[in-house]
Amino acid sequence: MKIMVTGSSGHLGEALVRTLTERGFDVLGLDIKKSAFTSVVASVDDSETVAKCMRGVHVVYHAATLHKPHIATHSMQDFIDTNVSGTLVLLQAAQACGVEAFVFTSTTSMFGDALRPPAGTPAAWVTEDVRPIPKNIYGVTKTAAEDLCLLFHRRHGLNCIILRTSRFFPEEDDDKLKRENYDEKNAKANEYLFRRVELEDVVTAHIAAAERAPKLGFGRYIISATTPFQKEDLLELNSDALAVVRRRVPEYLDIYERLGWVMFNKIDRVYVNDAAREDLGWRPKYDFAHILACLKTGNYPNSLISQQVGSKGYHHKVFEEGPYPV
Repeated sequence: MKIMVTGSSGHLGEALVRTLTERGFDVLGLDIKKSAFTSVVASVDDSETVAKCMRGVHVVYHAATLHKPHIATHSMQDFIDTNVSGTLVLLQAAQACGVEAFVFTSTTSMFGDALRPPAGTPAAWVTEDVRPIPKNIYGVTKTAAEDLCLLFHRRHGLNCIILRTSRFFPEEDDDKLKRENYDEKNAKANEYLFRRVELEDVVTAHIAAAERAPKLGFGRYIISATTPFQKEDLLELNSDALAVVRRRVPEYLDIYERLGWVMFNKIDRVYVNDAAREDLGWRPKYDFAHILACLKTGNYPNSLISQQVGSKGYHHKVFEEGPYPV
């Protein structure tokens, strides 16, 4: 089976190429950057090159994108060219070549202002039914690309699965206050309660999506660590998250105290992965309980694939205000 991975020099792209190659698949990596995991150096909006690469391909994993941190360095037109036009080029080629499954890597960031509940109101319970309200060009273009996937499924019968992934990059947080007030590992561990996912789990979600695509035809799924929270926790989460975490995961207290770590005072959203686990048969390994189990033994929970891929950064320069000011 021949597989195309776009963005093959990036975090997820490299992880997919590594994993799929180890499983014996014929993998073609496409990226604008050279790397050991990129077979063809080209942009996803290069229609001629994409058409040539697509011949004989059974599955496309479309992970190439301009990310939110690139807003600091790229124009809106750049985002449209890569995230929208590039996706259109890939979909057209996939449809023309009879690709069996097209898996598009989207983002929970496209929910935008739907994730900002006012003080005194419940935290957002984020399922696939939440209507996106993009707040920047990144969210706008990822939403548009999702709609293109739906269009090609409806008009041409192309099997498309959209995965809205939460945070999985190892880089520093783009929130200056969070960087200043929390140890980096502490903050990331906290996020597994509601808005983070481990790279290994993102990879297995993509593979599961490709396998289920012919049966499902189309679907949009949130890919995030399984939360311990319930809907009845939402009001308290947005005012006193400490009380909720103590109630739901009391064992965290001793571990955090030993490490000198602290929990967030408020949690304004909870990503819910129920649909992905049910429809895709996805079984994420890294939830907050698993994180605590690793911390208890003195190990920070990084999967082997995360260690292999490492940190890549987003820019060639370091900004005075932080790693990627937005």
